[in-house]
Amino acid sequence: QVQLVESGGGLVQTGGSLRLSCAASGRTFSTWAMGWFRQAPGKERDVVAAISRGGGSTHYADSVLGRFTISRDDAKNTAYLQMRNLKPEDTAVYYCAADSHVINDFTVVVGTEPYDYWGQGTQVTVSS
Repeated sequence: QVQLVESGGGLVQTGGSLRLSCAASGRTFSTWAMGWFRQAPGKERDVVAAISRGGGSTHYADSVLGRFTISRDDAKNTAYLQMRNLKPEDTAVYYCAADSHVINDFTVVVGTEPYDYWGQGTQVTVSS
């Protein structure tokens, strides 16, 4: 059974940095496309960043472009989201997700529906 476990969330001041990690169980992590999403109270869950199988392609939401970096370490079965210059509007629960059905190394998945595995979420709070 696949499990995704996020860590690294917390409280940080405006302008600060955090690195989220998503540790995955299962021996086929390298074949999955991965994504990071966030959901603030009363809002929909939206994509923050996504990375293809192999890591060669990435996608970022406009609101985080230039501040966040998604990466993956297939040897460690872990995906990361490095967040810099954090703003109060980045406050949300952050979720990682895995799409196990991608068939090539360049597809990034930006919608929620294709993802078939989700973590439990980690809270990120940015104080002003």
